[in-house]
Amino acid sequence: MATRETTTHTLRTDGADIVYDVHGPLPTPDGRPPLVMIGQPMDAGGFTRLASHLPDRTVVTCDPRGLGRSTRSDGRSDNTPEVQAADVHAVIEALGAGPVELFGSSGGAVTALALVAAYPDDVTTLVAHEPPLIPVLPDAEAAMRARGGVTDVYNARGMGAGMAAFMGMSGWQGEYTDDYFAQPTPDPAAFGMPADDDGRRDDPLLSDLSWPISGYRPDVAALTAAPTRVVIAVGEETGNAFTGRTAVATAELLGQEVTVFPSHHGGFLGPEFGYAGKPEEFAERLRAVLEG
Repeated sequence: MATRETTTHTLRTDGADIVYDVHGPLPTPDGRPPLVMIGQPMDAGGFTRLASHLPDRTVVTCDPRGLGRSTRSDGRSDNTPEVQAADVHAVIEALGAGPVELFGSSGGAVTALALVAAYPDDVTTLVAHEPPLIPVLPDAEAAMRARGGVTDVYNARGMGAGMAAFMGMSGWQGEYTDDYFAQPTPDPAAFGMPADDDGRRDDPLLSDLSWPISGYRPDVAALTAAPTRVVIAVGEETGNAFTGRTAVATAELLGQEVTVFPSHHGGFLGPEFGYAGKPEEFAERLRAVLEG
């Protein structure tokens, strides 16, 4: 992987200290805006591999409040798109180099959509990769039931069982039918997950703490009125799984066709995460989409 200077900064926002990294020079020597990458619940570390394949771009990554290195002092533990969007807005202002280009992954794509709706002058182009938006689905009620089932398993049996249930839900192809709900609770061992229960119930993916993320309804009027070019992306291997369906449905809401990227939901990840995608090909596709 290419190496370049990276500086780490801490920004105090309303109720949180947000840690973000700047990979490359600011201001940029070529005059191009920084490329901001955000996830949720994934923190900045998940974008290291992707950023390395864009050595000519100044890339900014950050940890959402309460996750990774970003601490919160607001007395809350829930994760909401509007609050996280305000944090990203504060980071963009601190950079002094906006408007920026933005790549949002999963829950980060939801935050990015909330950001553009609330702060339309912050972003020139947004690539929102597989935002997990339940309200856009035709089977939204069943999807909420499926999400609740994952949390029920997590609350009853802990991390391994909860993650197995999540993988079963997220990998299910098509709508959540009676066949889905008739399945037995997944065995953690079948997914390589430990059966031990560590006693914690605050995981942002498996608990209800991030339900406001997956329950977010995008503001279509604000998004279409914004000067931002919004691109909804989906992995070519995702198929009709949950985030594939939400991506397609979100694109349709915005009057566009979904833009296909290499690999799967984590297509930009390297093998160090145990869920390797095709990060080099993903970076090439991202570059081409950003260049329009």
